[in-house]
Amino acid sequence: MMATDPICKMEVDEKSRFKSSYKGKVYLFCSLDCKQSFDKKPEEHTRK
Repeated sequence: MMATDPICKMEVDEKSRFKSSYKGKVYLFCSLDCKQSFDKKPEEHTRK
């Protein structure tokens, strides 16, 4: 199954080693750069 990187919107395999938790939800990333961008300001990337 695939997840969507909240930064670049790329599809990411759920086995990705780049992941972060925010408010009880796990987010997956395609790269360390995307993970670090998310970790700096997660609230900006989780707004609906």
